Amino acid sequence: MPEQSSLYGSSQELLFGGLPTFMRRRYSQDLSNIDIAVLGIPCDLATSFRPGARFGPSAIRTASVDMAWWDKQFHWDFNPFNRLAIVDYGDVQFEYGNPADLVEKTQKSVAGILDKGCELLCLGGDHFVSLPVIREHAKIHGPLSLVHFDAHTDTDSHGNTYDHGSMFHHAVEEGIVDPTRSVQIGIRTEYDKKKDRFVVLSAPWVHDHGTKVTIEEIRRVVENHKTYLTFDIDCLDPAFAPGTGTPVVGGLSSAQALSIMRGLTGINFIGMDIVEVSPTYDISAITAFAASQLALEYLCLKSYEKEDVV
Repeated sequence: MPEQSSLYGSSQELLFGGLPTFMRRRYSQDLSNIDIAVLGIPCDLATSFRPGARFGPSAIRTASVDMAWWDKQFHWDFNPFNRLAIVDYGDVQFEYGNPADLVEKTQKSVAGILDKGCELLCLGGDHFVSLPVIREHAKIHGPLSLVHFDAHTDTDSHGNTYDHGSMFHHAVEEGIVDPTRSVQIGIRTEYDKKKDRFVVLSAPWVHDHGTKVTIEEIRRVVENHKTYLTFDIDCLDPAFAPGTGTPVVGGLSSAQALSIMRGLTGINFIGMDIVEVSPTYDISAITAFAASQLALEYLCLKSYEKEDVV
């Protein structure tokens, strides 16, 4: 087993001891020879209901410790940390209470990481944080496809405000997301079906058609375009994710979400965030565990076609 200081392999530290970096990865801002950096964005300045998502990155990291010792990941039969060099980069540092500073510092942090040739896995924070993150990705890749798991479409302009329910309206207006080749999964709140151009696979649609057909439809929409994956944890039903700011009943189960994620191999993902974990409202950390597992599934997707390094 590699030493704990290695960029590769799994940690064998006590589950109840040590420092809770994401999946026990090395905490470092040295991006030499790094494939993916994990970046926390501890902000809930843009919430419309229950705050607390600023504590999300910490909660996700703590929950991930329980999964960090596995030699092989269930379903995948390999260890992504034997294939990719991944570090926990820490959190965006910004002046709390200053939304403009948050946007500036987030974009600066993301740009600095991408400029080093690394990809990003971001831990939110409320869902607004996706906007500054996607801006920097689009500067490199051009207009992106979006695979968006959520209870809400987040495409209402809200009178031209910038909040966690309007950022994808702004992303389309700014030309950084192409809605015609983007898909939203798990939606179960009202939206403007005539105005919005995203392909919407509502939660009832997923329940009726099943995960296999859902996967096929996601693939049909995004094809081989460069794609950003954003997962609002309230896509899951509150029975599986009570610790979130705007819960909506009737959502996906954890099993459905994992099945869909695992079926997305080969899609040209260039980054991901998982957002809206609010541990203040969680029960036994089940929301944080779900979020950390979904983030881990993304790392498995990214390493699926690679060979072990160690």
